[in-house]
Amino acid sequence: MALAELSVEDLRCIEKAELSLGPGTHLIFGANGAGKTSLLEAAFVLGRGRSFRTRLNERLIRHGAKAFRVVGRTVAEPLPHTLGLEVGKEQGTRARLDGENVRSLAELAAAFPVQAIDPDAHKLIEDSSARRRRWLDWAVFHVEPGFGGAWSRYSRALLQRNGALRANQGHIEVWDRELAREGEMLTDCRVRVLTALRPYWAELCSLLVEQDLALGFTAGWDRTHSLAESLANALPRDRERGATSTGPHRADVLLRLQGKAAREVLSRGQQKLAAVALTLCQLEYLQREHGLRSTLLLDDPSAELDQERLGRFIQRVKALDTQLIVTALDRDSRLFGTPESVFHVEQGRVSRL
Repeated sequence: MALAELSVEDLRCIEKAELSLGPGTHLIFGANGAGKTSLLEAAFVLGRGRSFRTRLNERLIRHGAKAFRVVGRTVAEPLPHTLGLEVGKEQGTRARLDGENVRSLAELAAAFPVQAIDPDAHKLIEDSSARRRRWLDWAVFHVEPGFGGAWSRYSRALLQRNGALRANQGHIEVWDRELAREGEMLTDCRVRVLTALRPYWAELCSLLVEQDLALGFTAGWDRTHSLAESLANALPRDRERGATSTGPHRADVLLRLQGKAAREVLSRGQQKLAAVALTLCQLEYLQREHGLRSTLLLDDPSAELDQERLGRFIQRVKALDTQLIVTALDRDSRLFGTPESVFHVEQGRVSRL
């Protein structure tokens, strides 16, 4: 699924921009701070409901504006969609799909699958488990039909249970039953997809990182016991802390080298390569086994990659045969071949060349 059109208003330094796109590769060039990455953020927000640089959408609102607005239209494959997202300081978030208000931002993700690789990609390895859960869950959402609903129901029950714990209420067990049922289901989904990803990961990790990094998973509780048993055993501790300490919301994707956590032994450059390999293995798996082509946003892709690994990376990306939107400092950048369109960004103003 590719973007055919992208309209942006009042997002970061972009007051107003209109981009005509389509399948193939598209280049956005300009000086540092001109607004190149902001355009990638706009495309990412359209399919994810959030930026890849911050979880607080209000931070994307241009200085002096009350809200930002992003609208996009996808190429008809299999059906065209019109998506819109508006975030205001007072009104909050409003999203629409094909002219109708959405009940969940997951509807945008289903209509426009999009991934991003940016200079901070290493944080996927370095930061907390939440980033790695989001990485895994994005793929799981697209291939496991029951996952989205199970995660929504689990999240609501978790919110209620934590509220009851903080208020020192009784009858916590009523929330435990729903948490256990939905938590077991969504964890089974995660395990199936991670298992399917491992062959792709092994190949790409060897190609890019040149290290034998094991890809593992911890469910968020000891699976020698059921989740229901674990919640019951943890209840005294949870009452004391006022929060649920066990369950899928504490799951993690584990990357280890000779038994040690990858973030402890890999350099920052190696961490970025590992993160790139994780993203590519997802895209290859989704395309080859499920026929899903995602738009890929590449923000300054040559940063911190040596020429040999950059060449390997470029070859794998080209093989994806998917829509690419790439930023660069130079208009003559041809890392991924001759682009279908070229846009110049200067001080937040966008022009097509």
